[in-house]
Amino acid sequence: MFYLTIDILGTIAFAISGVLVAMEKKLDLFGVLIIAFVTAIGGGTLRDLLIGNTPVVWMRDATYVITIVITVVVAIVFVNQLKYLRKSLFLFDTIGIGLYTLIGVEKGVEAGLLPIMCIALGTITASFGGVIRDILCNEIPVIFRKEIYATACILGGVSYFLLTRLPIAESYAYSGAILVVIGLRLLAVKFKIRLPNIYGSQ
Repeated sequence: MFYLTIDILGTIAFAISGVLVAMEKKLDLFGVLIIAFVTAIGGGTLRDLLIGNTPVVWMRDATYVITIVITVVVAIVFVNQLKYLRKSLFLFDTIGIGLYTLIGVEKGVEAGLLPIMCIALGTITASFGGVIRDILCNEIPVIFRKEIYATACILGGVSYFLLTRLPIAESYAYSGAILVVIGLRLLAVKFKIRLPNIYGSQ
C-alpha cells in the first residue's frame, strides 16, 4: 500500500507538470491530456519494457489512467490557482522525479537487478516522461541541459541503498531517498549549482 501510494502521488505530480507545460503551449484539450499522459507514464513504460514487465503497468491497472484523467480535469479547472503558485511547474516536476526515482529503483530490486541497474531504472523512470513531454512540446529536455536533474535521481538512488544498510525500516530508507532527490534538486536551483559547461563561456 505504501509503494502504491507513492506511485499514485508521482503520477499526479507528473500529470500536473504535463498539464502546465501543455497549457503554456496553448494546446487543445486532447493535446493537454496526451502531454499529461506521456509525462506521467512515459518513464514507467520504458522501465517496464526494459525489464520485460509486460503488458506495462498502466495497461494492467486502470487506476493510473483514471488518476491521470481526474488530475487533468482538476488541474485545468484550477489552472489559475496553480499558476499563482510561484514556479509550480518546477515544484511538481521536482516532486515527481523524487517519487518516481524510488519507484523505479524498487522495480529493479524486485527484478533482482544489481544496485547500479536499479539506480539506472530509477533515473529512467523519473526522467524520461519529462523528456518525451519536452520533445513533444518542442523544448530541449531538462535532462540534456546543465541543470542538476538526472544527477539528483542517481544520488537519490545511491542514498537508498546506503540507507537500507542502516538499522531502520525500509519505508524510512525509501522516504529518506525521495527527500534526497527533491532536496538536491531544490538546492541546485536555489544556489544555481550546475554541471560543468563543456562549451566554455558560451
